[in-house]
Amino acid sequence: MRNPANVLNSLSKHSKLLNYRFERLYRILFNAEMYYTAYQKIYAKAGNMTPGSDGNTIDQMSLIRIEKLIASLKDESYQPEPSRRTYIPKKNGKLRPLGIPSFNDKLVQEVIRMVLEAIYEGSFEHTSHGFRPERSCHTALMHISKSFNGAKWFIEGDIQGFFDNIDHEVMITILKERISDERFIRLIRKFLNAGYIEEWIFHKTYSGTPQGGIISPILANIYLDKLDKYMKEYILNFDKGKGRKANRERIKCEQEKTLAVKKLKTENDVEQRNLIVKQIKSIDKRRASFPSCDEMDSNYRRLKYVRYADDFLIGVIGSLAECRQIKVDITSFLQEKLHLKLSDEKTLITYSEKSAKFLSYDIHVLKSDQTKRDKGGKLKRAFNKKIILKIPKDNTIKKKLLGYDALIIKPHNGQEQWKPKCREYFIQNDDLEILTRYNAEIRGLYNYYSIATNCGTLESFKYIMEYSMYKTYANKYRTTVPKICSKYKKNKVFTVFYKIKNGETRSRHLYNEGFRRKKEVSRSFYDSIPAPKYQGSQTSLIDRLKAERCELCGANGRLVMHHIRKMKDIKGGKEPWQVQMIARKRKTMAVCYKCHQRIHHGR
Repeated sequence: MRNPANVLNSLSKHSKLLNYRFERLYRILFNAEMYYTAYQKIYAKAGNMTPGSDGNTIDQMSLIRIEKLIASLKDESYQPEPSRRTYIPKKNGKLRPLGIPSFNDKLVQEVIRMVLEAIYEGSFEHTSHGFRPERSCHTALMHISKSFNGAKWFIEGDIQGFFDNIDHEVMITILKERISDERFIRLIRKFLNAGYIEEWIFHKTYSGTPQGGIISPILANIYLDKLDKYMKEYILNFDKGKGRKANRERIKCEQEKTLAVKKLKTENDVEQRNLIVKQIKSIDKRRASFPSCDEMDSNYRRLKYVRYADDFLIGVIGSLAECRQIKVDITSFLQEKLHLKLSDEKTLITYSEKSAKFLSYDIHVLKSDQTKRDKGGKLKRAFNKKIILKIPKDNTIKKKLLGYDALIIKPHNGQEQWKPKCREYFIQNDDLEILTRYNAEIRGLYNYYSIATNCGTLESFKYIMEYSMYKTYANKYRTTVPKICSKYKKNKVFTVFYKIKNGETRSRHLYNEGFRRKKEVSRSFYDSIPAPKYQGSQTSLIDRLKAERCELCGANGRLVMHHIRKMKDIKGGKEPWQVQMIARKRKTMAVCYKCHQRIHHGR
């Protein structure tokens, strides 16, 4: 069996060759090593312990289970189970459907995902940032920050119900452009048509990809890569002119300064020289007050585009009429080629000095007369027409605090008065768990908004969270906030002491490192397209199964892997298997069939 890293690297070599057709992909699914790698990648997710429609989870994973899976793929008797549908709340109060596949399907999907990523990743456009290695919301936002400067209009794009409305026939047609393996295509079609079960009723799926499925994100990117390539060509046709016309007033200032400098070189009188220097400085200030070019130049146009999943943002240097035409053209392309529809509610044309919304950030172009000297000593309006990323003012912090149930809002003199609230559902947790949870929530919001220019406003979020935590501790111990502070604060920092296994005492502090804006690393620069290289990884889980020695009783023979959702589920456990898992700090244990039955039967 070939090493998975060698297989994937071999595929990725041809990724950038758009005319190259991949053949004999289905036989990769017969390589057990691919499943070992896939299992190692996805085993740690807590969701794997949630039963699919077949009632099975990742628990009782074994080499025999993988062998049976491969055998069913070889004779094409493999049929994905329908997903078990559940719903999760969205920010707007609506519910988003989520499919829970069976674990066997997750394993096969992960192998397919690795193959598809190796084939397509090198051919995706740099304007796409969703569900890709070394890309994120932050790289999309930094792309906008660095390339949308000077934009006059924003077009906020949102595809209506994208994941539910992907056309299966269009999807298969797109895949066939690069994949010449009917068996591999048939397997993907099986996943698309697998359907879902809701309230014990089976529903067929005629469109869309299974939300919650491992292959859904990569299929979505393959589908919308057509939009990315259309926009790339659209930009080539739209862009016009090498640069704007120079500003006449600025040219006059340059000419006046040139004459003044010549005069200064020939003037010997000290008083006259001082007057000329003052004149030059005055000219510099006047020159800096004018834009460097004619912003209304009709012979200059530019269009920039960035996409994250089904949301995209377009920056336009041009007229409002041209923006409306761009929106019409994109709508037509999506309807005719991809059978998708733009959301009328969310697809907006916004003047750039007002805020456009993208990835929960407010984005606008700054209008500023503030000057700064460049390396040559010239005064320039260095901040004018620059992109500004901000935390939205539409109650983002307020909604987050209400979502955590850490805030009470009371009216006071016609205004809202924010007061921290005790979170009663934490009272049963120990001191360290409560502090860890608050730290995670504070850091989580800060990490996401750390590139916003106004991220310092998160101090108000931290203040409410901090006093909510104090009230939670006070309620837990039936005392007051001042007494809690005097007990736990060391050097003015809230601190919890705890002991580790060897008896050593350690401490953990409430987050107090401030909310300064972070500068993204150079890797986030939008034009750096990562070239994926796959390296062999250790499959420690498989090595433990192959050892054929039970980790509980020591018996020799075939093993299965016992899984638990989280370590805290067995905290304080006294059963032999629990003691061993706690000691090893592992959520898995390779055991024989008899031990596995005893664990589940409580014997």
